[in-house]
Amino acid sequence: MTENTQQQTAPTTELPTQYAPAEVEGPLYERWVERGYFEADAKSEKPPYTIVIPPPNVTGSLHLGHAFEHTLIDALTRRKRMQGYETLWQPGMDHAGIATQNVVERELAKEGKSRHDLGREAFVERVWQWKAESGGQISGQMKRLGDGVAWSRERFTMDEGLSQAVQTIFKKLYDDELIYRAERIINWCPRCLTAISDIEVEYQDDDGELVSIRYGEGEDSLVVATTRAETMLGDTAVAVHPDDERYKHLVGKQIKLPLTDRTIPVVADTHVDPEFGTGAVKVTPAHDPNDFEIGRRHDLPNLAVMDERAVITAHGPFQGLDRLEARSAIVAALRAEGRIVAEKRPYTHSVGHCSRCKTTIEPRLSMQWWVKVGPLAKAAGDAVRDGKVTIHPQEMEKRYFDWVDNLHDWCISRQLWWGHRIPVWYGPNGEVVCVGPDEQPPAGEGWHQDTDVLDTWFSSGLWPFSTLGWPERTESLEKFYPNSVLLTGYDILFFWVARMMMFGLYAMDGTPPFHTIALHGMVRDQNGKKMSKSFGNVVNPLDWMDAYGSDAVRFTLARGANPGVDVPIGEEWVQASSKFANKIWNATRFALMNGATVEGELPDPSEMSATDRWILSRLNKTVAEVDAFYDDYQFSKLSDALYHFAWDEVFDWYVELSKTTFFAGGDGARVSGRVLGEVLDVMLRLLHPVVPFVTETLWTTLTGGESVVIADWPKDSGFRDAAAEQEIALVQRVVTEVRRFRKEQGLQDAQKVPARLELAGTALAPHEPAIRQILRLQPEGEGFSATASLPVAGATVALDLSGTIDVEAERKRLTKDLAAAEKEKAQANGKLGNEAFLAKAPDNVVEKIRTRLAKADEDIARIQAQLANLPQA
Repeated sequence: MTENTQQQTAPTTELPTQYAPAEVEGPLYERWVERGYFEADAKSEKPPYTIVIPPPNVTGSLHLGHAFEHTLIDALTRRKRMQGYETLWQPGMDHAGIATQNVVERELAKEGKSRHDLGREAFVERVWQWKAESGGQISGQMKRLGDGVAWSRERFTMDEGLSQAVQTIFKKLYDDELIYRAERIINWCPRCLTAISDIEVEYQDDDGELVSIRYGEGEDSLVVATTRAETMLGDTAVAVHPDDERYKHLVGKQIKLPLTDRTIPVVADTHVDPEFGTGAVKVTPAHDPNDFEIGRRHDLPNLAVMDERAVITAHGPFQGLDRLEARSAIVAALRAEGRIVAEKRPYTHSVGHCSRCKTTIEPRLSMQWWVKVGPLAKAAGDAVRDGKVTIHPQEMEKRYFDWVDNLHDWCISRQLWWGHRIPVWYGPNGEVVCVGPDEQPPAGEGWHQDTDVLDTWFSSGLWPFSTLGWPERTESLEKFYPNSVLLTGYDILFFWVARMMMFGLYAMDGTPPFHTIALHGMVRDQNGKKMSKSFGNVVNPLDWMDAYGSDAVRFTLARGANPGVDVPIGEEWVQASSKFANKIWNATRFALMNGATVEGELPDPSEMSATDRWILSRLNKTVAEVDAFYDDYQFSKLSDALYHFAWDEVFDWYVELSKTTFFAGGDGARVSGRVLGEVLDVMLRLLHPVVPFVTETLWTTLTGGESVVIADWPKDSGFRDAAAEQEIALVQRVVTEVRRFRKEQGLQDAQKVPARLELAGTALAPHEPAIRQILRLQPEGEGFSATASLPVAGATVALDLSGTIDVEAERKRLTKDLAAAEKEKAQANGKLGNEAFLAKAPDNVVEKIRTRLAKADEDIARIQAQLANLPQA
């Protein structure tokens, strides 16, 4: 069937009676790491297969999203390793600038200190100390899950090599005039006191107020509406649409700005929607991104009226007030002047919040560093359009193009102390010098370095090549770049993925960072609801691992993973996966105790029974099916295929059908024992990438091999036997029909029933012993009376139920049930035949009655069949 090049020792059939994940998983993982199974050799002549871990934050811990993503990546890399690839799963962590700084600042606050008390250098040293002591707990949790990463290659975005890569690409972009410094509107957190990226802004519906304010006087007045009344102090214009007849007489005029001694112009701009609200909008260029663009088009001044903590700085009675205090005070003052035309409170609208501290973000005009993304984004879009990079599932391409084709310049500076400091120095006479990693910064009086650090996404955007030693042309870079696939969530397609595409193509001479982008969905609770602490539905995957084992968690996650689709998960599903792991254990243990072996060549098909040939045919079809699903990233489908093959076909059918053969002994038992050993060998290898721990224990016990981690991946031998599959399908029909009949008659599964099997002349004849064994059918014996006869699959199964059920009592029960079903049918027909009722009844009520009628018809047919099958008096 398949090759296995490992040196083998004599297998043992000894397995504990129960599978105990807690006792197995830790020691197995340590053994894998000690033996170097997960390491990658750049000098190897094997074809490379590379995946990077989406670097988790150094502040983080393993959540279900991590466990989900890591399970899928681990399955891919374990399979490729078994297929003979030099496999690198690159681990590492992100320094997570703002998140880490916040953690350490909170620790300092407990001591009554701030970072300013320490100073920049001492604070950064304190962060490194925290990282050494407390950061990175996620690494230990990854080991619990079974992540097969190359631990010797673990990287950190602030380590020396990656810091050099960051400085190198900054310098290169700067010299190519793709990095510049400018004053623009950014997302500002008044609590963290830094610019933050779009991905760090969380939007939620907040209750606020919408106030309509009259600007100007008499005929030269108009009304604007706003949810942020405090920003009116920074208004420098009112804008209307150039085709709006209502306001054409005002365009170009100056109108009085309430509560101030200023007048502001009315400008015409196509950005304004004349159908929305009053068709007039206030323009505050220093505090709104859209207004900033209007201001640039009309050469309006940028008037900032809030400081970095969102406190009003505009001269007047509101100076010194917090923005929310100022909002109430300004509305009150406008109301007092009769300027408030309308108020809507509460007014629910979407508001951006800092994802770290939940503070409402403030659009703010600020001097920042930017990446000119135009040419970089075009290259990133073209790489997908030209087929250099494939996005999977394909329908996600549109979202990718919508993003990269409309990408704005990227603000990369952050007002933090923890992170890669911007390598730019300023001189006493206005000089600006960008310094590369091999250059000395300018020295002397008046020279100082920029105080900002780079956005975390800047360094993580280099991850596919900086982790391999770039900018040096290392052996690892030559061997493992580009990555084979990036597997990540669709939620960061626009942020991390797009940045890696831009930087990879730019730094690596047009070679994209990966061949395939495989996108998965988000993990949700069993009701499809987003997991959130506020909802109380967040699950710690370690708790489930403790209770059910890592394999159960992994299999549950993989079985729910359809490309690009969110994944619901509940504890009962993990329990079911735990039962599956136990089923594999118990069934394999039973097989080993009853002759399953991998010793010797697989017998010739001519020596095999139809049951043996059937399972081998099904095995090869499963190998081909699983391979196709892997290549299409269909984790849910491959997991389902393996589940049903293992549980349904191997354990519930093949093992059961073969029991009589095993019990009889002789050549038949020898052949079936070797076939079963082959099936278990291949099945365990197929299952291994998803459920690595239980399969390792069982496979090494079965085969005596060193480890399934380095075993050969199964190959489809091409063996098919359609005749055997048809023959076993007939056996399954007989067994299924008789089981159904027994259940209808109220017979227990273990209850034995005398039976005559009329199988002569059918393909079922050789299977009579197995059919009797499975169905608990005794030989007919003396005094046999065929009280029930079941024709099925061209054969007849005659049963003697006279000694197993009280026929009269059963007939009375069924007759009573039949009468109830017929009454239900009559009532439903009566209502549906009543035109007056149908004319008045709601559609949903009528539909319910039709459903009741259909159910009654089904019940009547079923009960009548049961009565007909009862033994005659």
